[in-house]
Amino acid sequence: MPQLVGVAFFVLIASILLQRFKQPSLVAYLITGVLLGPRGFGLVTDTTTIARLGEVGVVLLLFFAGMELSLPELKKQWRIPVLGTLMQIAASVGFVAAIGWWMSWPVGRIVLLGFVISLSSTAVVLKLLHDRGELNGPVGRDVVGILLAQDIAIIPMLMTIGFLAGSSPSPMTLGIQLVAGVCVIVLLGFIASRDSIHIPLAKWLRGDRELQVLAAFALAFGLAFLTGIAGLSVALGAFVGGVVVGAARETEWIHDALYPFQVFFLAVFFVSIGMMIDPRFVWNRFPVLFALLLAVLVTNTLVNGVILRLLGRSWPNSLRGGALLAQIGEFSFVLAAVGRQTGLIEDFAYQTTVAVIALTLLVSPTWIRIAELFRRKPSGPYTARRME
Repeated sequence: MPQLVGVAFFVLIASILLQRFKQPSLVAYLITGVLLGPRGFGLVTDTTTIARLGEVGVVLLLFFAGMELSLPELKKQWRIPVLGTLMQIAASVGFVAAIGWWMSWPVGRIVLLGFVISLSSTAVVLKLLHDRGELNGPVGRDVVGILLAQDIAIIPMLMTIGFLAGSSPSPMTLGIQLVAGVCVIVLLGFIASRDSIHIPLAKWLRGDRELQVLAAFALAFGLAFLTGIAGLSVALGAFVGGVVVGAARETEWIHDALYPFQVFFLAVFFVSIGMMIDPRFVWNRFPVLFALLLAVLVTNTLVNGVILRLLGRSWPNSLRGGALLAQIGEFSFVLAAVGRQTGLIEDFAYQTTVAVIALTLLVSPTWIRIAELFRRKPSGPYTARRME
């Protein structure tokens, strides 16, 4: 508890200071994690508890995103999420394959690292879109659709990594994951075909604040828990839960009940990400890490930008969509850990991968601002508001 209170205090101070420099709160959270973590000043040592509490924030963030997203509108633009994600994964693996061929990497390592850089951060992108009111705009729908497809793609990625490492899940595990995936798709299809749905007992909750908070937590974490035990992404379940609530048009009281919790626990999540950055490791290998960081950001921006352009978006707006998806996502930490456990990458490569992932998350808001400078004028299917 004292460490959690300390985290909250330092997050508040860092946020106030960085606000004066017009930096988003996300940067303050990450820097706080770097400074307070065991690799920084060591004021927080129980990183496991901090990380688990942070997962609550991710669940709530995805839940809120699902509430605000219009599924019927997303359904009309299915080509962007499905084709865009497939093309992006293929391009990322191809890019790493070119490097791996030159460095004589085994196939397993090439595929693993290709998967790692292909995933974007759902938490970072959704927060940036939400803070700027663009979540349900055309650019937000495109990017969120791709992020959702990436969450679904994590399962076949893990199975592929296991196969390349010489291990694979049992037929029962595969069957459970398949059934759960089909159920999620059917539920989303049902919601997309309806103007609205009815949540039982919702009318009985509107006058009772305590019941509202309890019911909101049950809705937010219920589907997340079910998809988690089925072997799917917890974030995917939280998102679907939010979509259900949004379709039922019960968002106002649920938003009021959960939003304060989301703000706090999401800050804790980003602090936990910051704690993964080892300042000494970064300092000692800064030239290499900086080159890798720049290569990842430029490559992901261009790859995603070109894909969005091929799928009908204008160049300026495709570039912004690519910049939003340029960072490496939090689920890539999971893929990297699996790669180390299965022997596809050694410990040094794992530490380098973790450092690059965390650094892309740290500089993502600044990178998006830089990409904005290259946009000549808003045009095309969607018009993004100027970054604040």
